[in-house]
Amino acid sequence: MTTPKTQHTNVKIIFALTLVHFMGDFYSSFIAPLLPAFVDKLSLSMAQVGIMVGIMRFLAFIVQPSIGYFADRYPTRSFALGGLLLTVLFIPLTGIAPSFFVLTLLLAFGSVGSSIFHPSITGMVPVYAGRNSGFSMSIFNTGGTLAFAIGPLFITWYVARYGLSSMPTTMLIGLGALIFLYRVIPMPEDQDLKISGFINSLKDTLGEVWQAVLLIWCVMVLRAVVGQSFMTFMPVLLAQKGYHLVAVGIVTSLFVVAGSLSGLTAGYLADKTGFKPIFYWTHGLMTPALLLFLNLSGSWIYLGAFTAGLFVLATLPLGVVMAQELAPRGRSMVASLMMGFAYGLGGVVSPVIGKLSDLFSIQTVLLYVAFIPLLTLVIIFFFPDVGKKKHN
Repeated sequence: MTTPKTQHTNVKIIFALTLVHFMGDFYSSFIAPLLPAFVDKLSLSMAQVGIMVGIMRFLAFIVQPSIGYFADRYPTRSFALGGLLLTVLFIPLTGIAPSFFVLTLLLAFGSVGSSIFHPSITGMVPVYAGRNSGFSMSIFNTGGTLAFAIGPLFITWYVARYGLSSMPTTMLIGLGALIFLYRVIPMPEDQDLKISGFINSLKDTLGEVWQAVLLIWCVMVLRAVVGQSFMTFMPVLLAQKGYHLVAVGIVTSLFVVAGSLSGLTAGYLADKTGFKPIFYWTHGLMTPALLLFLNLSGSWIYLGAFTAGLFVLATLPLGVVMAQELAPRGRSMVASLMMGFAYGLGGVVSPVIGKLSDLFSIQTVLLYVAFIPLLTLVIIFFFPDVGKKKHN
């Protein structure tokens, strides 16, 4: 079943796509807050933590653009449902991993599953969003960020009560959701791109706007470096400072909840004013917010995490929508470039961050990472005014 793009938002389909995003990221969110538990159980070094997370991100770096390419050419629900199934099955099995190698292998399969479903469903959002593309993409993105808010709270409570070895039971939640999604998710729209090879498809997709898309991608990569560095090593830093596992989960959740709220707000405002001003404000305030978080202690750390998350995650959906509006053909591939390719490349630096943290300290390394958003302001200056003419 395919549905042509109209000016009206198909709420049912947007909800179903958001639910896929939520369930997949719900399981993916288990890993970061449990890193202290894995470190204790398997005696991992910060370098091993960085390698493990780096491999996950590298797989996203490799898999997502390829899946985006095939998703645009071969409309099938297998990408959305099959990818989600891999994540639902393999992430919970990490709780019974007996070694660093097995843990990394299970995370790799779970990460591949996440990389498979993301481009397909993200490419479907504009088809059913109608005229509210920015807000619909923010709703869709909120499914993921909300999952990263609820997931850490749930899994830290669950593991604190039942132990890591009970994690496989949690896959029942995702399997139940998959039964519902199997009945609701439609067949993706056929874009008649089957005859194009990979290189030609890039030319067809990007055309004359490749420079503008490249600028957006560079900002998304740098934002991902900052976000992934904090999301990966923030839980371990808090554990080193004496915060217990549930507190670490709360801090992680607050960071992402704030991002959910700011992402919705940014999407709504971008539909009214254009995207460029939103990037300026959020990236300009990102560094002060991160420095504030790193210098707070006690109960103030919760406020710091919320404030930092507001700015770090706000523009995540906007980069995708900007690129899709510039290059409306090949929506899945463009989405994979902005999300998976940028997210994966940003996360590939995790082993470097981990090694530097072993040599110096996590606090010191994250302090320097916090200044990266200031570099993006120069690139944002050259952004096209996407969305401005549409709403003026």
